This record gives sequence, C-alpha cells and structure tokens, in this order.
Amino acid sequence: MRPGASGRCGVRVNRNGVGTIPFYGRISSAAMDPIEKKPLYHFRPGASILSLGFLGCNLFCPFCQNWYISQSTQADTRSFSPEEAASAALAAGCSQIAYTYSEPLVHIEYLLDCMKAARERGIANVLVSNGCLQKEAAADILALTDAANIDLKSFSPDTYGRTLGGDLAAVLDFITLAYRMGVHLEITTLIVPGLNDGETELDGISGFLKELSPLIPWHLSAYHPDYRWDAPPTEASGLEKIARRARKDLSYVYTGNIPGETNDTPCPHCGSPLVRRRGYSVNTNGMVLKEHQGKNTYYCTACAQPVPVIRY
Repeated sequence: MRPGASGRCGVRVNRNGVGTIPFYGRISSAAMDPIEKKPLYHFRPGASILSLGFLGCNLFCPFCQNWYISQSTQADTRSFSPEEAASAALAAGCSQIAYTYSEPLVHIEYLLDCMKAARERGIANVLVSNGCLQKEAAADILALTDAANIDLKSFSPDTYGRTLGGDLAAVLDFITLAYRMGVHLEITTLIVPGLNDGETELDGISGFLKELSPLIPWHLSAYHPDYRWDAPPTEASGLEKIARRARKDLSYVYTGNIPGETNDTPCPHCGSPLVRRRGYSVNTNGMVLKEHQGKNTYYCTACAQPVPVIRY
C-alpha cells in the first residue's frame, strides 16, 4: 500500500510506512438478535445473541445485501472495547456474542481480543464469515470459536476469483479446519439465479459437506436484487427444488429469506419434529435437555435418542 492508502478491505492503512488498523474496536452496530437470524439452527435454538457489526470486507460481491457497511468505511461507528462487549452481553442476560453483518475477519486483531474476553466470562463466540482466510490465522480464530456459519458462495474457483474477489480453496480449507477443530458448523449459500444455481455446482457443495458430515446444516438463502446485481430474485419454488435435491446427501437443508418459510428440524432417528420454526418464532418442545457424561445433551422427547443440536 502506498503511504496514506488503504487495503482493498478498507480497514488497514499505510501511515508513513507503518501498517495501522484505525478501525480497531469500532463497530457499526450492536443488536440483540434471535440466534436463528445468523442463521444457526442447531446451536442454542431459541436463544438471543448479541450481534456486533463492523465495516469493510475482503470480498467485493456485486450482490452484497449489506454493501453499505461491507463495501465502504463511511458509515457511523462507535468504540466498543472487548471488555465492553462481554459486559454488554452479560448485562442483557445473554451468553453468546456473534461477529457478523459485514466481514468480521478483516478485524481479526479485535476479534481475538474480544473472543478471549468472552471466553473468560463464559460467553460463547459465534463467527458469521465468508471464511476467506489463510490457514495459520484461521487456526488462531477457530480455537476461540464455539459456532460458525460460513458463507460458501459458490463451488466455482472462477466465480470466486473473477466475480467475488476471493479464493474457493481457502474457504473450503477454512470450513474443513473448523469442522476438524470441533467448531459447531453451519453453512449458508445465497442462491443467485444464473450465477451459482446449476445442479452440478450445487451437487458439488452438498457432496463436499457430506464428506465432512451429512449432519452439517446447509442454509439455502433466496437472493434479491441489490447493490450492483439486477438479476431476477430467486423463486421460492426453485429454492425448495434445490433443497429437495440436496437432502439426498444432507440430513438438514433449510431455505431462507422467503415469505412464510417454515423450517422444522426433524429427529434423525424417528423423524419427529425437534424444533418447530415459523420465521423467527421457535418451539423446542420436541427436545429435552439432560446431563450425559458431564455434558448437557438434547434428547428427542418422542424416541429418547440424543440429537445433533448443541446447547453447551
């Protein structure tokens, strides 16, 4: 970077030959959200989560739906130290923090400090990210991450490189590492007509996830025109067709960003509904929490078998 210039993410600046991070601890938003909004469906369902937003991104997706904070650093921010973040969560009676809205990983120094402060206070760390990060840094951040929803935007290296400005291989490595490190993992793909909605490409994603674990939830989100992309919006019927096909490989495929959506979570043993969802309204009466081998584990109320939904 030239003196006075910033990197592509917009949040790292060369000041007189010295790399600086002027947006350390600057957040664009702080809100209490349902955890399902991240989206996380199999981690602490029904819980509220303190969501912290930032500025900037290391990708330049032309259909970004948060472009006003991801593709610019001009939005208003306020200072929020790691200690303040942890205290705010506890004051709200909340035991989880999400790093979200724009790409949090371009603020990795702050994330590492914030995640450590949260861990010390018994607060879970949730990462909502594009996962485009080199392995060494990924290992550092994932060691402090309890749950993550990673955007797997395409299964085409060309789309990642030319259209999004990223690296598919790096994202696949990040997802694989997160799974192997024991992070609770869910994946989201925004289905953009004409870009990433071909059967071969989507089969590639479901096959990749199946090799890790068929129990990894995959969220298929409907696109609508925004920022610099004006293709027609994703049709609900088309999204459901993609979901049905993916369920041949994966146990849990959900659709999102469509009116009137219902996304129940069935028991993998007996098929009874564990969690019923109507939008962000959540009913978890199909599960019961019991202690098993020192851990609190959810069991299906119908068949009494343990289920792949995480509480602690």
